[in-house]
Amino acid sequence: MKLIKSLAAIAITSALLGGCNSHNTNSVKPVAKDVTIATFNLSFDRTSFEQLVDEMQTSPVEQQALITGFNDNTLTPEQKQKALKIIQIRNVAAIIQTKRPNVILLAEFNNDGTGENTAALTGFQDNYLSIGQSPNSIDGGDTLKPIKYPFLESYATNTGLMSGFDLNNDGKVNSGPNDAWGFGLYHGQYGFSLMSQYKIDTANTRTFQNFKWKDLPSAEMPKITNCNDPENKIPKGMACGDDWYTPTEWNNLRLSSKNHVDAPIIIPTANGEQTIHILMSHPTPPVFDTVTQKNKMQNRDEIQFWNNYITHGDFIYDDKGTTGGLAENEKFVIVGDLNADPYAGDGYRQTIESLLNHHRVNQIATDGEQTPRSLGAETCFSDGECHQDNPYPNRLTSNFGLQVDHAIPSNNLSITDSGVYWPAHDEQGRLLVNDVRIGKKGAGKDVSSDHRMVWIKAAL
Repeated sequence: MKLIKSLAAIAITSALLGGCNSHNTNSVKPVAKDVTIATFNLSFDRTSFEQLVDEMQTSPVEQQALITGFNDNTLTPEQKQKALKIIQIRNVAAIIQTKRPNVILLAEFNNDGTGENTAALTGFQDNYLSIGQSPNSIDGGDTLKPIKYPFLESYATNTGLMSGFDLNNDGKVNSGPNDAWGFGLYHGQYGFSLMSQYKIDTANTRTFQNFKWKDLPSAEMPKITNCNDPENKIPKGMACGDDWYTPTEWNNLRLSSKNHVDAPIIIPTANGEQTIHILMSHPTPPVFDTVTQKNKMQNRDEIQFWNNYITHGDFIYDDKGTTGGLAENEKFVIVGDLNADPYAGDGYRQTIESLLNHHRVNQIATDGEQTPRSLGAETCFSDGECHQDNPYPNRLTSNFGLQVDHAIPSNNLSITDSGVYWPAHDEQGRLLVNDVRIGKKGAGKDVSSDHRMVWIKAAL
């Protein structure tokens, strides 16, 4: 993990300073009265990290030429494919510029696997976020105010990192994405990053990439339980009821499909600096199982990790060997696409419910008047935009009709506002999430993402 030195040299951006020179030692140090923290699964899925770097390093002039060619239908098939990706990135940048969070987790922002190569992140800042985007998507016209994030981090991930074991029991070692510690066609696919207008305390950041699944108290060995499914045959040499992993595999298996990260953010306030811990993860989806419920169980336990981390985490160890959870008086916000809805979906709902109702969580923002919601989500099912109904439609955060993206603040943070960025038909920005001129369906990843940005604002 490496802070972007060229950006970190700017202590506070001009946006935060209101025009003051951050290098002027006589200037008054700015203080924050509140902070907006967001999570956004961008769906920047690409066939390689290098593809994303190329798109992010495309200059605004080159971008506009591709957009013009797309509108005029003059592009080659290859150019059109790149233009569609550029449109997606620009629309995502426009969404961020619209809501202007101070701190944002970017899920499915692919990296090099280690988080060391930050070319895609710097390109996103320089060529998209630093350029005023249009809330009208490919129509152009009105432009939004650019936004600067001086502090950027990309984190190592287990996705695509080969385990050295035959984890899917096909008789081959390291034979594909199911033999990686976390599902991925290449190391770094589905990784996540953090952008912040306030200093990220990298020296005290904790990562849990290597934490073993077996060391979570609630962990259970996945067993073959789907025994008579003609579409999913039990592997040769195995039988119904067998443990899915060998003892050696289970002793080495990592809990995090990507990573679990605790990144402290240091915020200047009128009463001195305050620290808020940004607790980030992106658990595996509780679907795509075959003869076991491995994914469902792992999703449950990746969420359970945070339950333990903010409660009785003495057994927890990080990648540096430091033990223990988060101190009782610390402020935090748990952010990420947790792939879990407390009221619907395929996961173990009681685990996400227990986290949202945890005694250390500010429940006004998880099941109260400040629970993130939107007008656009309320009609997504009737519009055919969502795939299933939900008992709380205005809380949905995804095109597949589930509330899976969460920003969960601690109870010692006063939440004054929140939301899900999902404009309704008559609201500005609708074309950033639903535009029939783009892609086959005019929604989801074709336009920006199949997830929506979720945010909370805390008074300091």
